[in-house]
Amino acid sequence: MDRGTGVPIVFLHAGSGSSALWQAQVDFFAGAGYRCIAYDRHARAAAADELEALVSQLALERFHLVGTAAGGIVALDYAFSFPQRLRTLVVANSIFGIQDEAYVATMRRLRPSPQFDALPVEVRELGPSYRAANPAGARRWAEASRHASPQATRNRITLALLETIRTPALLLTGDADLYMPPSLLREVAKHFKRAKTVVVPECGHSAYWEQPEIFNKTLLDFFRS
Repeated sequence: MDRGTGVPIVFLHAGSGSSALWQAQVDFFAGAGYRCIAYDRHARAAAADELEALVSQLALERFHLVGTAAGGIVALDYAFSFPQRLRTLVVANSIFGIQDEAYVATMRRLRPSPQFDALPVEVRELGPSYRAANPAGARRWAEASRHASPQATRNRITLALLETIRTPALLLTGDADLYMPPSLLREVAKHFKRAKTVVVPECGHSAYWEQPEIFNKTLLDFFRS
């Protein structure tokens, strides 16, 4: 998906689903004067290398990079590997892929196995407010999110490595995100040199889908600041 003209924005979908899930963002930002690029990941090696190959093929210079959930991990990996390419970095509803032992232990406490994995995917990844108010949207999201994407990284992500990022970053989560609660996001944000944090209200693990108006406006303000 490649629409619009102007400064480019590249969107990275979650570990499941496809670029089609970014339609509300592509429509909005193309209308706001940006070139919007969303693609389906197919890499068997590092996903950041696949993105760099695409960026080179499209002859992009510097661009905004937006990743949600596992796509946020790819965005971070790309920021470590090709920082000169980025205007800004947006990581939304992501566990960041951090490998520090204490952090991994926290993740296990938040999502105890096998109980957490036994929950339906829409319960794990969509907030209760959205599921209650928009059951049809929840069904569309679940149907579109069945496909899984490869997720190899070039770098071993650690809290110390986050401190090397100089790109202005926007870190978002939902107030009902079971993967990245707001308190944990604030702790992770302390390891970024230039990061703004936003908690999206009445939202689970898919802010771009559950609260697209808030998500889009937040990103637009960040890009323009």
